[in-house]
Amino acid sequence: MSKGFKQRLSYRLTRDTVLVAMVLGLVLNVVQITLDYFSAKESMENEIHALIDISNSPASQIAYNIDVRLAEELLDGLLRHPATIDARITDNDDETMAASSKSSPESPYRWVSDLLFGSDRVFRQELQVPQLEDLSLGHLIVTIDTYHYGALFLQRAGYTLISGLLKSLILSAALLAIFYFVLTRPMLNVISALSQVRASSPEKVRLPIPANHREDEIGTMVGIINQHLETIDSSLAQLRHAESAMKNYSTQLEQEVEDRTREISEKNEALQRGNRALVKAKEDAVRRARARANFLASMSHEIRTPLNGVLGMLGLALEGELDPAQRNRMEIALNAGENLLGLLNDILDISKVEAGKLSLENIPFSVRHLIEECATLHAQQARRKHIYLVTEIDPDLPENFLGDPTRVRQVLNNLLSNAIKFTDEGGVKIRAAYSGGSMRIDLVDTGIGMSSEGLHRIFSPFSQADAETTRLYGGTGLGLTLCRQLVERMHGQILVDSRQGNGTHFTVTLPLPVHEAGEDQDLPRVDARVRDIGIAMAIPPENPHRSAIEAELRKRGIPVRGASRHPEGILLALASADDEETLAFAADWQGAGVILADATGTLPPARGRYQLLSLPLRRNELFRCLARAAGVMASDDRATPDAAPEEQTGTEQSLAVLLVEDNQVNQLVASNLLKKLGHRADHAENGLKAIQALEQSHYDLVLMDCQMPVMDGYEATQRIRQNPQWKDLPIIAVTANVMQGDREDCLASGMNDYITKPYKRDELREVINRWRPSPSSESSGR
Repeated sequence: MSKGFKQRLSYRLTRDTVLVAMVLGLVLNVVQITLDYFSAKESMENEIHALIDISNSPASQIAYNIDVRLAEELLDGLLRHPATIDARITDNDDETMAASSKSSPESPYRWVSDLLFGSDRVFRQELQVPQLEDLSLGHLIVTIDTYHYGALFLQRAGYTLISGLLKSLILSAALLAIFYFVLTRPMLNVISALSQVRASSPEKVRLPIPANHREDEIGTMVGIINQHLETIDSSLAQLRHAESAMKNYSTQLEQEVEDRTREISEKNEALQRGNRALVKAKEDAVRRARARANFLASMSHEIRTPLNGVLGMLGLALEGELDPAQRNRMEIALNAGENLLGLLNDILDISKVEAGKLSLENIPFSVRHLIEECATLHAQQARRKHIYLVTEIDPDLPENFLGDPTRVRQVLNNLLSNAIKFTDEGGVKIRAAYSGGSMRIDLVDTGIGMSSEGLHRIFSPFSQADAETTRLYGGTGLGLTLCRQLVERMHGQILVDSRQGNGTHFTVTLPLPVHEAGEDQDLPRVDARVRDIGIAMAIPPENPHRSAIEAELRKRGIPVRGASRHPEGILLALASADDEETLAFAADWQGAGVILADATGTLPPARGRYQLLSLPLRRNELFRCLARAAGVMASDDRATPDAAPEEQTGTEQSLAVLLVEDNQVNQLVASNLLKKLGHRADHAENGLKAIQALEQSHYDLVLMDCQMPVMDGYEATQRIRQNPQWKDLPIIAVTANVMQGDREDCLASGMNDYITKPYKRDELREVINRWRPSPSSESSGR
């Protein structure tokens, strides 16, 4: 295989070597020329100074004698030097005594000489005679043309560069020839031998070693190639043997492949049959789940409807005149019915979660108020067992979050109820804090605890820690299962840590975003006079309620000191009805005011002598008591946010309400509640009769049951909305069904709002007031 001249190795080696040599020679030539340049300049200086020194003595005598003829002869002699172009002798007054000059030579290379040495140089020497050294006789001035020296320098530099280039060219030719004969030609011979190898049997060829190259790198390379060719020959022989063996096994392998293929085909058919069975089983499971959801929705309505009637009638009976024994029996029956309703709701909620039909709200709510409400609700349960219930809420907790308050309340109520139920000594603490975008709620009790086996099944439905727990405390084991499912549905996490006999610690983490709107207006106001007066704390440091109260006070900048060191402050003491010593101490207090914290619920209502703070702590109630104890009048209703809702006052006009309900018990319950709220109610058994009633009379609001015979509430609402006269009539849906989609179905059919049974006075009052027509529309309607 022939290569071009420029591709040959000898050319490339020669080129690289010569390039390096030329660069190196050029550098050395430049260094030599530079040194010659400085030497030429020094030589020029020395030569001219020597010429002037020789002429100094004659010139001095001539100047002393003022001999012009001798002066001209001297100057003409100086001009004979090839570099001198002007020479003159001047007296002390710089007047020229004698002068002689000639023109500068011309040359096309003069500009290079002028660039290196300058165009000319002027040398000036003072003239004196030895007898009169202090007397200056004048000056000898000689002008030198530097071209004479520059031309000599350029001639030497040119010789140096040309000789270096010639040396490089001679070296290139010599190296090219040497590399060709020593390296390239032997390599070409090897390549020629390789190119003649036949592709069918390359292992049969051996390369000849070039002459005179047996001991150098080329000989070594050819020897290695021959060794590899021998190895290839041996390998090919082994491969041919292996190929022969492979041919012997091919028939057997084909048979095995055929057998395996047949087995795989049979397994694939079996797998496909299994997949079809799985698909069918999945469809059956989905169908059964849907049927169960529909069954639960139907059973929810059918079970809750009579149960709501029972609870409603019991509630109405308790509002009447009863002797203590009758009231006790009625309250027992009401509590049993509410427990049954709660159990039913837990079962329905678990089924909704498992069926994927649980809907979550995303509305602003206060976690602080929700925890305080749940703690207040369970406070009486804790008091009956003589255990403490403490809320320790971080004072820096944001006021409002976005989430589902109903489901959070459901989780807290379940955990609180369990904690109190399984705690006989000590108490229960609720801690809440917000960090890193997550709300953390810890619920710690000092109850019976759980074993490690119980921890593994505590969240399973219808399971408790052990049989002894069920026997002693009762329960269905649904509460914690529902808590876990609700927390996971809200993308949170619930953890439990417990040891038998050492209590239980539940941790609930929820990713709730902070709702910034209206943050400041929810904060209680603290008057400056309360900060000036301060608190005289008489609650013992070891009491579990003190740390929560003190944290809230210090967060608002209210100083807290001991009662003995702050007699002029507001006394804050923990008391009960049988604590005569504390009550006497409070009665004799001479400070700004008295607040008695009641953890037992036994203190009578405050009648001006002191302010009553019920425990567990509610922040707004604490600051309301502080304001009253300090004599500060509340400027707005934010001072009493926890006040109980009032009944309808006489200033609110009675409404005409159409109650569309097919169940007579529920009709009676709702009618009595509406009557107690000051409204007039008419009945309609179904949607068709409701439309007829609207055509005959005017109504301010309609309470519409959703599931009724003849015409249900959805169809009735759609027909009502078709009449322009009733397009603004408020229609409130009332149903016992609690499955997902009910609220959306009600609103889609044209209803304005939605409440669930059983009827509750507060809920009924709230929804009526929310949709109460304006006074102008009421009067115009009548």
